[in-house]
Amino acid sequence: MNKTASYLNPLAESLCVTPTPCEGTARRHASPQGVSRLMPRPTGWLCPPATLKMAAAPQLKDDDSGDHDQNEENNTQKDSEKEKNDREKPQSTTKRKAVVPGPAEHPLQYNYTFWYSRRTPGRPTSSQSYEQNIKQIGTFASVEQFWRFYSHMVRPGDLTGHSDFHLFKEGIKPMWEDDANKNGGKWIIRLRKGLASRCWENLILAMLGEQFMVGEEICGAVVSVRFQEDIISIWNKTASDQATTARIRDTLRRVLNLPPNTIMEYKTHTDSIKAWEEFHGLVNSSGR
Repeated sequence: MNKTASYLNPLAESLCVTPTPCEGTARRHASPQGVSRLMPRPTGWLCPPATLKMAAAPQLKDDDSGDHDQNEENNTQKDSEKEKNDREKPQSTTKRKAVVPGPAEHPLQYNYTFWYSRRTPGRPTSSQSYEQNIKQIGTFASVEQFWRFYSHMVRPGDLTGHSDFHLFKEGIKPMWEDDANKNGGKWIIRLRKGLASRCWENLILAMLGEQFMVGEEICGAVVSVRFQEDIISIWNKTASDQATTARIRDTLRRVLNLPPNTIMEYKTHTDSIKAWEEFHGLVNSSGR
């Protein structure tokens, strides 16, 4: 078992119950040696996901030279040329800086990205509008960086409306059509209200800790908050690999401590796309 797994497994197993949300609550956190210590939860951890966006761009300095009006046309021309040059730059020069573990931090096996989405129920969505609606929260590469994000995020049980949290490997979008997902599928578990926060936490800790033991098959996980129930799912790359999907199912039962009679559904992304197209075809033909 790799260092990441040995570091996160005790943590995942110890977090059987989500702490009661309160400002300044301390979280039990496992050290690399497996000795528990307390890591204070930062204040204001119930802030909305939107507050996790990158810092706003610095404000522009006011032009106090006194000749702003005279140079406006020249500045506009320069800006247009700059925008054109920026578009013509090689793609490699505009890539974001790679996220790497900090000094003395504990690296994960893979980098992961948190995403958030919310939509109005009953409103038909196209694939394009769905992609535009997904907001990237941030990417992390170590255990410590994960907690910096997670400790400031609203728990799924406290979300309202039609909302989703997604946690996927860096470079994989939480969409059926993504190259890493298109031949895969997902295990789906429907939860009664009140269980989503605990199950989501246990699921993502198991995923980050490589407890599923299926190599590179895991793509990511989703928690979906709905009005009458909540849904969690874990996505993998190859739907046709029955041995892998069976191992994921069994591990999911274990890490979530599911009762034997829990209903678990596996659905391929191809079937999901077909169902979506059929549903929206019916909606469009009915004029709604």
